[in-house]
Amino acid sequence: MRQELLSLPKTLAEDVARNLVMVAKLLDEDPEKAYGYSRVALRLASRVAAVREAAGFAAYAFGKYSEALAEFRAARRMTGSAELWPVMADCERGMGRPEKALAMAGEPEVQRLDKAGQVEMRLVAAGARRDMGQADAAVVTLQSPELASHAVHPWTARLRYAYADALLEVGREDEAREWFAKALEADQGGMTDASDRLAELDGVEFTDAMADEDDDADEDDDADEDDDADGNEDEAAAEADDLSVGEDEDKVETAARTEVGKKTEEQAEERADEQADTEEAGGAVEDGDADQAKPAAPSVPTFSDASSAVDTPIAAGEAPQQPFAQDAPVEAADAQKAGVKDTGVKETGVKEADAAADAERDGDK
Repeated sequence: MRQELLSLPKTLAEDVARNLVMVAKLLDEDPEKAYGYSRVALRLASRVAAVREAAGFAAYAFGKYSEALAEFRAARRMTGSAELWPVMADCERGMGRPEKALAMAGEPEVQRLDKAGQVEMRLVAAGARRDMGQADAAVVTLQSPELASHAVHPWTARLRYAYADALLEVGREDEAREWFAKALEADQGGMTDASDRLAELDGVEFTDAMADEDDDADEDDDADEDDDADGNEDEAAAEADDLSVGEDEDKVETAARTEVGKKTEEQAEERADEQADTEEAGGAVEDGDADQAKPAAPSVPTFSDASSAVDTPIAAGEAPQQPFAQDAPVEAADAQKAGVKDTGVKETGVKEADAAADAERDGDK
C-alpha cells in the first residue's frame, strides 16, 4: 500500500493515508464511521487499488454488499490478484444470490488462492449451501484435510466452529458439542462464541456480573433521578408558595397605598375647600370695608317726604337739611319722577305748600 501511495503528491498521499488508517481502526468497532472515512479516501484517490480495496471492506462491514462487490472488482482489475475472490463470493450471498456464490467456488481462481484463501472459499460455499436449504451438503462441503488437521492456524477456529454449527443444524448434537469444544481450543483470540454455544448445549446459564452491576447502577440512577424530581417538585411548590405570599403582600401593600392616596386626596380637597372659603370670607370683609368707606346712596324723596319737610319747622339758626349728598347728585329724570326740582328742598316745598293752601281756600269758598 505504501508503494501505491508514493505515486501521489506528498500532501495528498498523507491525507489518504490518514483516512485509510481510520478505516482499519474503526472497521470492527464502528463500521459506519469506517465507511465514511473510506468514502473520503475514495474521493481523494480513486485510482489507487489499496483505496478501492479498503473502500470495499468498509462497505462490506457496513452491509452495503453491492457497493463492496463493485470496489472489490475494481481492485482486482487493478492488481490482477485473486485474493479477493472469496469475499466477492460472499458479497453475492449478501445480495441474495447464493447460487452465484456457489458457482464462484468452482472457478479456476480458487486454485490460485493460498491455504487461508481456499479455507475461506470453503466457508463461503458451505454458507451458500445452507442459504439454499442444503444443510447436509454444507456439512460435506466443510469436511476437508484442513478440518482434520491438528495444527492450529489463524483460520482453524472459524473452520471448526462452522462445522460444529452445521452439525447442530442437521441434528447431530453430540458431534456438534465435540467440535465446538475443539473450536474453543483453537480460538486463542476470542474470534468465536464457542464457549457460549457449549454452555447452551450443556444447559448452563451464565450471569453477566457486569451487566447486573450496570442494572443496579441504572436502578440507583433512576432512584436518584426520582429523588431529584421529588426534590425539584418540593422546591417548585415552595417557590410557588413564596410567590403566592409575595403576591398577597404586594396586593396588601398596593391596597394600603391606594387607601393612603385616597385619604391624601381627600385631605388635599378639604384644604382646598378651606382655602377657598377663607378667600371668599376675606373678599366679603374687603367688600364690607369698601361699603363702609363709601357714603350711603341718598334716598329719593316723595311728595310725602316733601310735605313732612314743609310741616317740620326749622329752628332758628339751624341749617336746612340737605337730603342729597353733594357728591352723589340724582339724575334729573329721577328727580322729575319724584316731583322735585334741582333748586333745593326748602324752596320747592314752600311753593308747593302755598299752592296747596290756596287750593284749599278756594275749595272752602
